[in-house]
Amino acid sequence: MARASSTSAATPAVFTVTQLMAGIRATLEGVFPEVWVEGEISNLRAPASGHVYFSLKDEASQIRAVAFRRVAASLPFAPEDGLMVLAKGRVSAYDPRGDAQLLIESLEPRGAGALQVAFEQLKARLHREGLFDPARKRALPFFPRHVGVITSRTGAAWHDIVTVVRRRCPLIGLRLFPVPVQGPGAARRIVEAVRLANRRTDLEALIVGRGGGSWEDLWSFNDEAVVRAIAGSRLPVVSAVGHEIDVTLSDLAADYRAPTPSAAAEAVSPVLADMRDGVRARRLRLARAMRRVLAPHGQRVERVCRALPDLTHIVRRRMQRVDECRSRLGRSLRAVVAVTRPKLLAVSAGLTGAALGLSRQRARLLVPPLRQRLFRAMPGVITRHTHRVRAAAGTLHTLSPLAIVSRGYGIIETSPGGVPVTDARAVEVGDRIRVLLAKGRLSCLIEDMDRTSSILTSRDHGV
Repeated sequence: MARASSTSAATPAVFTVTQLMAGIRATLEGVFPEVWVEGEISNLRAPASGHVYFSLKDEASQIRAVAFRRVAASLPFAPEDGLMVLAKGRVSAYDPRGDAQLLIESLEPRGAGALQVAFEQLKARLHREGLFDPARKRALPFFPRHVGVITSRTGAAWHDIVTVVRRRCPLIGLRLFPVPVQGPGAARRIVEAVRLANRRTDLEALIVGRGGGSWEDLWSFNDEAVVRAIAGSRLPVVSAVGHEIDVTLSDLAADYRAPTPSAAAEAVSPVLADMRDGVRARRLRLARAMRRVLAPHGQRVERVCRALPDLTHIVRRRMQRVDECRSRLGRSLRAVVAVTRPKLLAVSAGLTGAALGLSRQRARLLVPPLRQRLFRAMPGVITRHTHRVRAAAGTLHTLSPLAIVSRGYGIIETSPGGVPVTDARAVEVGDRIRVLLAKGRLSCLIEDMDRTSSILTSRDHGV
């Protein structure tokens, strides 16, 4: 009985297969909640469900792996057999087969060959979408007042850009958006900086770049999110990543690709001295063109001026005519007064005599009608003489030299002497002349003259 009892106490616990696999799965998931595994992809399968199944192997071992549809759709490259990758995930077990497997959460290519494959795959896909189409690229502004720069604050790229812009055109303002340019999280920070720069209204162009480095160091600028942010930028973008031989997807999506950060600074900053020289040259060409255009018109003006009659003689004749009209007007007014005065005196004397000879009653009857007749006659006499005076004044204004001079003409006389000048040959350089205008007079000194023209060049020495 004792032996039987001992045998019964040593009986092991019995598990079903399902219980055993559940325990193994729980143990694996508890011990390996997050692992990084480097290996080569093999036995890749991508069924219609969107999940991706493959194995990760090295020289001695392999483990099954699965990237479910959500993770597989976010991968920046298409997994292929033979690629070396770095996988992040958690270890679990697949009960139906009894296999351990790696549940993939992220996947990155490892090695230059794998990165090149991922680069070419993403490049082809974005090219099909039109992100690299030359037709969508915009020209850079010729003279931007403010330029944004997305790069590392401590890198050589920022120093090179500042140095070049300050040397070529100090008037351009630079605004730095500091970001890490390599390592985890760099791509996300670059995308945020591009969006922040596009929200500013003072910027006119954007430089995105960094100095040289290895293929892995430059990989952030091949990130799909960075490429799409650059392609969708409202501001024209200059990409300057690495050295001249380095080409990233950001270079292909940008509006302008610069081989170096210094070349990017040159692309957005014209040389201020060259701009000044260009303005001077254009001003000289414009002046020569204007002289060519105006020369024929100046000759026509000179011919018209020569064909015009002598203004001095015209003015003097009009002044003489005004004097005559003034004299005639005075004589007419005196004659009218001389003729009218006796009549008025006679009427007044008659009224006085009549008033003395008539009785007071009769005078009261006769005086009002005579007064009314006198009052009725006087407006007519005054109106007729008023019309004559206005007509004479109109004629006087028409013939007045002041009316002619008020239209912009002037009378030129020698000073002293007051002799009218009608010919440039009558004066010499250094002579003084007087110009009579509608309001005031000018005393001028002749500094230059053209005897073939009727136009004198002088400088005003006071009024």
